[in-house]
Amino acid sequence: MAATQDAQELFNSHDSAVAPLGLVVTEGARELGEKINAHLVSWATPDNNPRGTFLVENECPRFSSGDSKGLIRSTIRGDDLFFLVDVGNYSCTYKLFGKQNAMSPDDHFQDLKRLIQAASGKAHRISVIMPLLYGGRQHRRSYRESLDCACALQELQAMGVSNIVTFDAHDSRVQNAVPLMGFDNVMPYYQVLKALTRKIPDLKLNREHFMVVSPDEGAMNRNMYYASVLGVDLGMFYKRRDYSRVVNGRNPIVAHEYLGASVEGKDIFITDDIISSGESMLDIAYELKKQKASRIFCYATYSIFTNGLDDFDKAYHDGVINGVLGSNLTYRTDALKQREWFFEVDVSKYIAYFIAAVNHDISVSAIIDPHEKIQALLKKYQS
Repeated sequence: MAATQDAQELFNSHDSAVAPLGLVVTEGARELGEKINAHLVSWATPDNNPRGTFLVENECPRFSSGDSKGLIRSTIRGDDLFFLVDVGNYSCTYKLFGKQNAMSPDDHFQDLKRLIQAASGKAHRISVIMPLLYGGRQHRRSYRESLDCACALQELQAMGVSNIVTFDAHDSRVQNAVPLMGFDNVMPYYQVLKALTRKIPDLKLNREHFMVVSPDEGAMNRNMYYASVLGVDLGMFYKRRDYSRVVNGRNPIVAHEYLGASVEGKDIFITDDIISSGESMLDIAYELKKQKASRIFCYATYSIFTNGLDDFDKAYHDGVINGVLGSNLTYRTDALKQREWFFEVDVSKYIAYFIAAVNHDISVSAIIDPHEKIQALLKKYQS
């Protein structure tokens, strides 16, 4: 309640707002964009929101050849524009020479650029909220390889974008490609723990009964944070690979080796940035069960399940995993949302807070580092 009152006071402070707020939501992010808009509208007064919405009407119609154009149908002159895009929404389709074609991350990124072009330099400031960072998984060069994410960030900077806001980037060092542009890599730690404690009310979040395990060395930082704020032990797996072969562009994983204290009898929390096929997460869960772990809960900011849900259904029914948490920052299928083992983490209010803070040019450090809110949550949960 206090946080909502603070947001209302901030949002209705005429003196500190940089410019009138506009939210340009691309086709793939409509669901999330409407939730964010609902929070912003609930905080604003009619004086600050004369249209009754912050959503800017837009579309990217396509010709039968696949060519497209961006259209903004509302006035945006002098507005502080926030463009929201979900490059991972493969449910969006368009006709290409009479055939239905699913939109790829490339298509979504092109639509984002089209809409920025359609603003025609009339906006006061342009920020881009791209939770799933375009090309973010290819974050470093090993051979003669492209660096799509770095080039995309530089392209947006050249188009006049002032700030990029992303969530749980695979490697936030991609921001080194645009050192003079604002880049915020936000981690929804509080929202995840809030969802976990609400969905699983009988957890004992102490060193004797609970443990955090990192699925690999690349995910150590985010797992270290959870272990630190919860005051529990941290273990990790490392991927033993076969460097004599290359399969689908990478060296295949031979085994997951565990390092850390005993997991016997403890509830386990595993977190990563993305569940793609989910094979690694399941391999780790099966290995932890062999070591007599109790319940296993997984979290991934982006739960995309490229190989379908059957393997996770089996693991759940066999008692190997007890739940998977995933955010609404990217597209989730209806089948996933209906699964008994899937718990959704809503980040829309968090993004609304972030937009309100940036629109008023105030510090977002309290939003990015929610340590005090987490401690209050844990105190309330444990009591």
